[in-house]
Amino acid sequence: MKLGTVMNSKILIVEDEQKLAELHRDYLQKSGYTTAWLADGLQVISWVRENSPDLILLDLMLPGKDGLDICKEIRTFSSVPIIIVTARVEEIDRLLGLELGADDYICKPFSPREVVARVKTVLRRSAPQTDEEQQLLVLDEERYQATLKGTNLDLTPVEFKLLSIFSQRPGRVFSRNQVMDLLYSDQRIVCDRTIDSHIKKLRKKIAIAAPELELIHSIYGIGYKYEPSP
Repeated sequence: MKLGTVMNSKILIVEDEQKLAELHRDYLQKSGYTTAWLADGLQVISWVRENSPDLILLDLMLPGKDGLDICKEIRTFSSVPIIIVTARVEEIDRLLGLELGADDYICKPFSPREVVARVKTVLRRSAPQTDEEQQLLVLDEERYQATLKGTNLDLTPVEFKLLSIFSQRPGRVFSRNQVMDLLYSDQRIVCDRTIDSHIKKLRKKIAIAAPELELIHSIYGIGYKYEPSP
């Protein structure tokens, strides 16, 4: 079921270089995906609202509207996976893209096979969970209780909210600033070390309940992501 969902997906290519867009299209279609192409940034938002793609390959430097602005606006109404594809290689652009809600970031030059591989990975992460995956971690939002493989994790309210934030978007990389904004809606001032300390304690409790699993991964220089792996 999961595989069929991934392979029949509709991919929107947002790229103003026609040859590059055609290259993406050809490789994605050979891999079993349906594709659509837009070259003008001003057309993207309305197209996404009307057609609901399963994933967006988004260039940043576009005529009409910048890719970062497009990403930010899409996130106000949709959680569709977004992979940013761009020639901007500076760390600040990469961080900003992830801050605005992108799921992955590919810097030019790259191989078309790499793009297809990234698309498969992101779609797999965003596909509906199987019954087995749903039973792995169970969150009771009313009681602030979390069970992992049937074991109660005994989390504090902050630790529970952290785990809830991460697990709702498997594979999504969250920066520390994003975690702070989502964790503290009252906009209180919290330092990075406080977030790191909460995550360290959460990881310790997860390790006690299921030492063979690693749920929360550190992404060097950026933040954290949730992805169950042995």
